[in-house]
Amino acid sequence: MKKTILGTACLFGLLAVAFGAFGAHGLKNIVDAQAVATFETGVRYQMYHAFFLFALGLIPFEMVKSKKTIYLCTVIGVVLFSFSIYVLALNSLVDFDFKVFGIVTPIGGLFLLAAWALLGYGIVKSKILK
Repeated sequence: MKKTILGTACLFGLLAVAFGAFGAHGLKNIVDAQAVATFETGVRYQMYHAFFLFALGLIPFEMVKSKKTIYLCTVIGVVLFSFSIYVLALNSLVDFDFKVFGIVTPIGGLFLLAAWALLGYGIVKSKILK
């Protein structure tokens, strides 16, 4: 599980850097400033959660026993939250109206909140940290 968590953290971090560079250099000429700002929000939250996964991967299992659930909540949250924001920011570039999928963004946010809450609960209940 540790390799999976750390590998996913690397993938999310790599994609956040790539998407961030695209947002900073490629998007400014093709969408409005509001769309660029929206896109950057997705990148920022994706990178925050890449770091979150690194920390999760390095925390001993004995300290937080719900690592798999926390990991799944984080991955689902990033995909639903950040990736829906990317699509919504680029909506003006395609004929299809992706705004109908806007409901998944807050659902992704709820998964991210759950991941943080589960990690916090696990740390508070840990018998290692007394």
